[in-house]
Amino acid sequence: MAVHELTFPIADPAELLALRAGDEVVVQGHIIGIRDRTQIRIFDEGHEPPMDLEGAFLLHTAPNVRKVGPGRYEKICIGTTTSARMVRFTEGLGARYGVRAICGKGGFPDEAIEPMQRLGMVYLAIVGGAAALETTQIEEIEEVAWEELMPECLWKFRVRDFGPLIVGIDAHGGSLYREVQDRAAQKLEELYERL
Repeated sequence: MAVHELTFPIADPAELLALRAGDEVVVQGHIIGIRDRTQIRIFDEGHEPPMDLEGAFLLHTAPNVRKVGPGRYEKICIGTTTSARMVRFTEGLGARYGVRAICGKGGFPDEAIEPMQRLGMVYLAIVGGAAALETTQIEEIEEVAWEELMPECLWKFRVRDFGPLIVGIDAHGGSLYREVQDRAAQKLEELYERL
């Protein structure tokens, strides 16, 4: 397992080709918070995102925040939500908007592997229940868009040493989730043979 440090938005998408499923990643720079309602607005309702997503790292979240002024928020607790239900947006995020990394908990199903490989994207996994740690690694909420969708707005966070994250799906078609399923199926078959 290799350890990588990446800054987002990523300037050179080729940097992602160095990542392999199972590697560890720490992120610097900016990440964009996004969730179901925001992606429904973009893809099902046809609204262009008001933030530039080129080279972006998207975090599946609906943060707990406190409003401190017009368009200004301070963090209370910024955790991560389950990704699997949002897999249908992967192709569009990469092909239309140039998103390069998606992060959440619980993993992405196999249907994400092919578009991520074709588009040079990665899925980065974070441990569920790590919201307290994540919150300390987010230095500031710099921007929020579509506040009427609160808390499922688009959020721009400045981060420092965000992670560690694990590469769940790499840009070469490798998937930790598929590997675990394959090993489990093989073990199950071995157990049945012994019966």
